[in-house]
Amino acid sequence: MISDIAILSAAISVAVCGLAAAYAESHIGAAAVGTIAEDEKNFTKVLIMTVIPETIAVFGLVVSLIILFVI
Repeated sequence: MISDIAILSAAISVAVCGLAAAYAESHIGAAAVGTIAEDEKNFTKVLIMTVIPETIAVFGLVVSLIILFVI
């Protein structure tokens, strides 16, 4: 049986990581649009930079799954 503390910890992990990824994505996305407007050759670099913050959300999900099923 999963304890209430583990469920709360997993929820906090996902929520905080999701908010951090959203915050980073909003700032990077705004800068990316400006960069692409100036020079379209930077599209690949900008695309990679916008994908990197999404790994934060994935790490939060992995940590929450570890909390729920391993601990």
